[in-house]
Amino acid sequence: MSQPINANRLFLASCFALITTAFSFSIRAGILTQLGTELNLDTVQLGHINQMWFLGFPISMILGGVFYSAIGPKLIMQIALVAHAIGILMTIYAVDYNTLLISTLLIGLGNGCTEAACNPMIADSYSGLDFNSKLNRFHMWFPGGIVLGSLISKFMTDGGFAWQTQVWVIIIPTVIYAYLFAGQTFPKPRIVENTTLDNFKAMLNPLYLFMAACMALTAISEFGPQQWVGPILAKAGASPMLILALVTGLMAVGRYFAGPLIKQLNTVGVLLGSAVFGVIGIYMMSTMDGSMLYVAAVFYALGICYFWPNMLGFVGETMPQTGALGLSILGGIGMFSSSMFQPIIGGWIQDNKTVALSQGLVGDAADLAAGQATLSNMLIFPAILIVAFIGLYFLGKKVNHSAA
Repeated sequence: MSQPINANRLFLASCFALITTAFSFSIRAGILTQLGTELNLDTVQLGHINQMWFLGFPISMILGGVFYSAIGPKLIMQIALVAHAIGILMTIYAVDYNTLLISTLLIGLGNGCTEAACNPMIADSYSGLDFNSKLNRFHMWFPGGIVLGSLISKFMTDGGFAWQTQVWVIIIPTVIYAYLFAGQTFPKPRIVENTTLDNFKAMLNPLYLFMAACMALTAISEFGPQQWVGPILAKAGASPMLILALVTGLMAVGRYFAGPLIKQLNTVGVLLGSAVFGVIGIYMMSTMDGSMLYVAAVFYALGICYFWPNMLGFVGETMPQTGALGLSILGGIGMFSSSMFQPIIGGWIQDNKTVALSQGLVGDAADLAAGQATLSNMLIFPAILIVAFIGLYFLGKKVNHSAA
């Protein structure tokens, strides 16, 4: 006879699994410069390593979403654990570029499995207001975990710890979630009426395709500057990891109190305002140095913190027939976009460094100029979104006027 479902223990385990995802993001951002120096990797190669994290995530997240009802959350989380454990250990003992590519892909696959299993598992374990509360608390741990991981990485780097020692830290939440999930009875997936084919047909809606294109840009606006914060801002006179901690900490707080803002401005208004603040924040970071970078980080955080949940919320509210699969694919598109842009951003850093050197800049001055120029390149992403969301705003007004 199986034991009863302990929903709270499963929820706690899910939170530690998401902390593993957050640590793998923030600690990798913190060690990126060390990886390049010790393994003699250029920024394009570092970009390809980052790419694997963002590529593995959508692959397993989408496949997990498709097969969740058939295989359930237990098997998906077992796959996540194996991928996390092997990926982390391979990273620690990596001595070359190719090993890091494979290990980072495995970690990304584990992260995507976590997302694919835990979100619907929480929905299957709770209902009503309790479900909404639990889901919000669960998603708090991605930015919250990045804050914690960023601070750990900063203090370990300042203390002279090797990058391998920092990666060992990611094992801690991995072991904890494995222990909490062990021997537990998992909820059975709920049966949904819409078929996968119905979901795919609904995704052919031009509005869904438009939002998918916007998702590609909102994701890289968020993850581009954050993932490259170390190499870009290393010589800017402020701590890159403290900036990452500040940004993600404000994101967590902003998302927690998002309800009244969305009620006041509606979802499209929040998305448009986010794009505007995103442009302001990235522009400020590309032109400032020293302590003013922390001010710029506040504007940037206010821009990006509402992108991801409100993109999903808009699609879920206006196109519910796309179902959970539509949301999984939308998130997958965001991660895939971030994956494709990683080596491009690495190339920008390399090219901008060459330009800075050709202008007579050397050492830290050349690195600072290259980082600021790369941030200027990234301005294009939220700038396009401003135009897109203005169009979406007026389209909504036109539709509402016609309906009236």
